Amino acid sequence: MAARDRKTALSTHLKHAILTTAIRPGADLDEAAICGAFELSRTPVREVFRELAGLGYVDLRDNRGPRVSDLSHTTLRDFFLAAPMIYGAILRLAAHNATDVQIQALRGAQETFRAALRVGSTPDRTLANNRFHEITGEMAGNIYLLPSFHRLLIDHARISMTFYRPENSTMAENVSEASRQHDAIIDAIAARDEAAAAHLAEDHWNLSRHQIERFVMPSALDLPMGSHARP
Repeated sequence: MAARDRKTALSTHLKHAILTTAIRPGADLDEAAICGAFELSRTPVREVFRELAGLGYVDLRDNRGPRVSDLSHTTLRDFFLAAPMIYGAILRLAAHNATDVQIQALRGAQETFRAALRVGSTPDRTLANNRFHEITGEMAGNIYLLPSFHRLLIDHARISMTFYRPENSTMAENVSEASRQHDAIIDAIAARDEAAAAHLAEDHWNLSRHQIERFVMPSALDLPMGSHARP
């Protein structure tokens, strides 16, 4: 495998490992070990670290090695407050800007997600859901929103791993509802219905929010959780 291909493989490996928490939030990344495992010199490995830092996967620290972006109380606070606004803006713009090729790609991502719900593992489901939403960001194509959206998706994937590990019939139904909402999102985007897309973004966020609150939200955090939900 050429060095360029090994570099791409490293980037993909780290993204997937971080999204699925195979590498935990806040974990240090061993540059020397990574160089050895992927048969790369320090220069391309550091280039990957800089790329991932720009997307929000990794924090680069002066005079210290890189580490995976943390999930602190402050991160969770900001996540819960910003998510509904960013998701709504992304889907509204997606409905306005999406190309036919992108819509077909979104349909394909939904088929992958649906298959992962049937027979895939929890990481498979998380990655398939993440890819679905990544495409909506590509559709939106807004240079100001995309950096925030990328970071949002990273943290959403990490803290929703439990969401895609249903423990009872209610949770399983919620996962099925998420898939149905994906279908409705595709229909709204294909119809260029910006209002419907924004409305679905709020519904989709609220479905995830209730599960995330139940499993990972620190009880001591005093957040206005209902401030973005409709009555």
